[in-house]
Amino acid sequence: MSEYIIMTDSTVDLPKEYLTKELEVPYIPLTYILDGVTYEDMNGLSGHEFFEKIRSGSMPTTSQVTPEQAKEAIRPYLEDEKDVLYIAFSSGLSGTYNSVRIAAEELEEEHPARRVIVVDSLCACMGEGLLVYKAVQLKRAGKELEEVARWVEENKLHICHNVTIDDLFHLHRGGRVSKASAVLGTMVKIKPIIHMDDNGELKVIGKERGRKKSLNYIVDMAVEQSKGWENDIVMITHGDCEEDAKYVAECVKEKMGIQNILIHCIGSVIGSHTGPGVVAVFCMGEKR
Repeated sequence: MSEYIIMTDSTVDLPKEYLTKELEVPYIPLTYILDGVTYEDMNGLSGHEFFEKIRSGSMPTTSQVTPEQAKEAIRPYLEDEKDVLYIAFSSGLSGTYNSVRIAAEELEEEHPARRVIVVDSLCACMGEGLLVYKAVQLKRAGKELEEVARWVEENKLHICHNVTIDDLFHLHRGGRVSKASAVLGTMVKIKPIIHMDDNGELKVIGKERGRKKSLNYIVDMAVEQSKGWENDIVMITHGDCEEDAKYVAECVKEKMGIQNILIHCIGSVIGSHTGPGVVAVFCMGEKR
């Protein structure tokens, strides 16, 4: 059996030390530009610093991984005679998957004895992170590269993303809602409910009036989706609103009976499109 590693993007939004030390998964950082300065995701501003700038009116832009960046990151592992399973950020939200796929094809020509399998996760944020976590579990259980890649392909649409956004203007900026809807919704304290669909795109699927109702709603979604599924961990992200994330975690413990919960601030690349105040719950379930 050939030795292999699992790689991913910074958009998994897992704690950096947890990803690289605990899971032993290297990553390629996407980048963002804020106030004229370019930062690497996971290596730039803290979550609080980043969202404070947005609250003050700064508007970040983001950039995907290029094929050359992917080749430079992956090549050393092939030269070390290791194969690679790369779990990539959803193609429905970024061109990163396609860049890594192009890089993989070119690298396999350079190193014909090696394999580079690239999977379009159709996931984002800690949904992508949860898929990586599951892949690492399988690798550590002794599964071969092709077995893990096949499981990821077969189960990626069972990674459920349940999201609520605090500020509709960021959705408007990303083209998700009209300006009129953003203005009206903000005035009446409407909080949109969002999920990741089977094409790996974020879709507004509902709305709740008031913050607490929206937080309860995303937990109830996870409860329903996860029926009949074994979840050994639930992941929760937040946009610099840790107390809300902790409230959601307590609801998950009470309603789902799961004690192993990982909470972490959303990364700057994805946070650029959600704005501060986002909260999301990620679990495995029958249908997104």
